[in-house]
Amino acid sequence: MKRKGLIMLAVTAMLTVGAASVESYAAEGWAQSGSTWVYYDTSGNKVTNTWKKGADNLWRYLNTYGEMSVNTWVENTYYMDSNGILVTDKWMKFQDSGSSQYKWYYFGSSGKAIMDNWSKINNKWYYFDPNGEMQTGWVLDDMYYCGTDGAMRTGWQKLFSPSGNDYEDRVTPGDNDDGKSWYYFNDSGKKYVPKDTSGDYATYKIDGVAYCFDSDGALQTGWKNVGVENAEYEIQNYKYYDSNGKLRVGWYSVEPPQDLSGYEESVEWFYFSSSGIPKTGPKEGNASTQNINKINDKTYLFNNLGNPVYGLQKVMIGNTSEYTAFYFGDKKTSTMQKGRVKVIEGDGSEATYYFSDSGRGYTGVKDSYLYYMGKLQCADEGTKYEAIAIPTGSTTTTYVVNTSGKVSKNTTVKNSDGVKYKTGSNGNLLKVDDENPSGEGRTPTEPIWN
Repeated sequence: MKRKGLIMLAVTAMLTVGAASVESYAAEGWAQSGSTWVYYDTSGNKVTNTWKKGADNLWRYLNTYGEMSVNTWVENTYYMDSNGILVTDKWMKFQDSGSSQYKWYYFGSSGKAIMDNWSKINNKWYYFDPNGEMQTGWVLDDMYYCGTDGAMRTGWQKLFSPSGNDYEDRVTPGDNDDGKSWYYFNDSGKKYVPKDTSGDYATYKIDGVAYCFDSDGALQTGWKNVGVENAEYEIQNYKYYDSNGKLRVGWYSVEPPQDLSGYEESVEWFYFSSSGIPKTGPKEGNASTQNINKINDKTYLFNNLGNPVYGLQKVMIGNTSEYTAFYFGDKKTSTMQKGRVKVIEGDGSEATYYFSDSGRGYTGVKDSYLYYMGKLQCADEGTKYEAIAIPTGSTTTTYVVNTSGKVSKNTTVKNSDGVKYKTGSNGNLLKVDDENPSGEGRTPTEPIWN
């Protein structure tokens, strides 16, 4: 009881220094009336619905009955504490009737509750709705996010979708799918969302690293159709993002995009450029030497699906109508081969080929054997020797070879029919039965393409 009496004396002092007593109506000032306080004007009338300061220079409010307001809102904007003093520069929490949840409000230096605006408090930003209630979660059209403490979040945040929808094609980075997605908020707290997407998703660089986001700003992983300007092949519209969300570059073995077809295997090799676009080339059989790529000292040819080709390939020479053979090994190798190799042709048969250092199938005599577009040219079985006419540009040279493809140089030989061939030092045909050749020599055997 003594403590209560001391508090009452203190309140009295704060309000009445230099003011009139309750009986002295001629003087303006505060007076105690029962358990509350009132304020009289110079005419001795109670002041109502107005603000007045006490002797401590702090604001109080007189309500409709002329009584000092305590523990209540004033004008739906201010709050008076248990001593009737205007709350300033302070957090206050209130509990709705029948609810176990609290709502937080902040009153600025003027005493006004912050409403429908952001406010920086102790170096943290908070958002308050039109009623002054501090907000948590997604705010302002889901472009900002405030944590459970109300503070605005920046940088990377792993959150539930603002719409609450769980889209099947959205992938959460990391091994554990907890239903949340990663979002990125800049230094001002605004969420990144693509401004315009030519595909289903868009790429955005953060700290120099490219990431992929959907239209709601959720980070994406795996294959995503981001839409590439002037894409020649469908796979070029796709980029691949690792489980940490970063754009994949370089070689990677992965399942192809689910909505694209035509792939041989469930897992294929792709090569992604520094901008993440898969390397591509024309459909097999339509490629030219201009489509050949050198990567890390190895040479590749890519098809329209984004995979390195393998096996025997028909390749056009530059922009000309001429073509030749290239060989890219088996599927595991898929790189350009050189020199003399055994090749499985399109019909499944095996043949000997020779490829130059540029990878082109060799045409002409190499190490005493005759080749055309890289394929070894042999006399038909049972003929012993045969004349074969090899075109090179605008000229044609006829050579004489045996059934092993070896060129007969500077000699005279007879085939199984007794036809006599005389050859020069490089194996070219000089005489047929001691007569000048006239149209002798069959056309060479072309590769059997895949």
